[in-house]
Amino acid sequence: MIILNGSALTIAQMKSILYDGAKIKIDEEAKACVQKSRQAVERIVREGKTVYGINTGFGKFSDLKIAEQEVNELQLNLIRSHACGLGEPFPELVSRAMMVLRLNALLKGFSGIRLQVLERLEFMVNASIHPVIPQQGSLGASGDLAPLSHLVLALIGEGEVVVNGQQRPANEVWAEQGLEPIELRAKEGLALINGTQAMTAQGVVNYIEAEKLAYASEWIAAMTLESLRGILDAFHPAVHEARGFKEQSDVATRMRAWLKGSQLTTVQGEMRVQDPYSLRCIPQIHGASWQVLGYVKDKLEIEMNAATDNPLIFEDGALVISGGNFHGQPIAFAMDFLKIGMSELANVSERRIERLVNPSLNVGLPPFLSAAPGLQSGAMILQYSAASLVSENKTLAYPASVDSIPSSANQEDHVSMGTTGARHAYSIIQNVRRVLAIEAFCAAQAAEYRGTDLMAPKLFEKWQEVRAIVPAITGDRIFSKDVEMLALYLAP
Repeated sequence: MIILNGSALTIAQMKSILYDGAKIKIDEEAKACVQKSRQAVERIVREGKTVYGINTGFGKFSDLKIAEQEVNELQLNLIRSHACGLGEPFPELVSRAMMVLRLNALLKGFSGIRLQVLERLEFMVNASIHPVIPQQGSLGASGDLAPLSHLVLALIGEGEVVVNGQQRPANEVWAEQGLEPIELRAKEGLALINGTQAMTAQGVVNYIEAEKLAYASEWIAAMTLESLRGILDAFHPAVHEARGFKEQSDVATRMRAWLKGSQLTTVQGEMRVQDPYSLRCIPQIHGASWQVLGYVKDKLEIEMNAATDNPLIFEDGALVISGGNFHGQPIAFAMDFLKIGMSELANVSERRIERLVNPSLNVGLPPFLSAAPGLQSGAMILQYSAASLVSENKTLAYPASVDSIPSSANQEDHVSMGTTGARHAYSIIQNVRRVLAIEAFCAAQAAEYRGTDLMAPKLFEKWQEVRAIVPAITGDRIFSKDVEMLALYLAP
């Protein structure tokens, strides 16, 4: 059970909620904060004070006052009009993460929403009722308005949800559960959609998947290094301590652990003086990607526990401030950085694949690892596929955050495009997984030619895991199936 209080949620806990089915519970002290904040909103409505989003229009309409009897209708109209998401829906994991993160942010008690609305989100997460949320349509500032509006449509019974793998109208599901759809009241629609939870939710899923791939890339690279009779000296701790990057030293330490006991690795001068960069510089290249992951994790965990809506209510309603915490620039930068860091893991992996299959570079292995070179092409086109994915990543890695398009009649004149960056990062990560799957497939085959009895014990265990999923190349076959099965093995 993960207790949510608005300030202590971690990526490790999100991993338990998303991948292990952990349940969530609202912290009791947080409930009190929420209720106090709600009382402040109700007092503002009663007293007729003019406060943005409570009794005014939105965006360019912020100067238009709304009558007290229309403030609830204002919130409903907001959700309906802003539910302009387009395209394919986010994966269920991301939809689930969005609910958890929006709930956690609102528990900080700065938003003026009723506790029963948050308890419905808690119920949806624990019952695995996931809103259908289109991926496209967010500018990443003023919050992820379109995606979060589709989340709210599920709450109010006007959207679609996925339950037990089936997409259904939310109102039908509420009827089955014996529950009424939520009726939004003053400020609640705005509180629910003014936030960065689409980009942050996608970012959390991205990070979890990227971290696992970064670890996997090391044993895969170690298996390639063995198969190419690589030089172990380059991983000596003195080399990496001399530079001073912790992540680089950590990668070198893990590489030495993977390669311990190998009878296939060599030393300087035994076969050659030094290896190509794709082997020799594994700690430097992979270590730099770990630096990126560290930056991304830090920014995500801050945003996961941040109040990102507008306006924010302080001092029991005595201070209500319109600010800009919904602006996604910090996460936009983090996602663009993640795209670069993960793209490079695929870049260097593809170069190692080339060395494994190229008879001019693979130190005596069969050309293209073919069982019958010439008659059979072996892994020739697997390298093509890896090169194609790497090239695609280069286009996806173009930073989304350098773009901005004014909206709401120039009231919202700078936006982050962070949700686009997060979505593109997810696509890159899927490509990286497949490139690494290709390297693992080729490295396992090459190790078989070298002699699996000579492998490092830990890498032999990994080789056995690979072989339990895909067989050796004994003849040409449809290799795409092998790659997809290995890619699934590398997923969380």
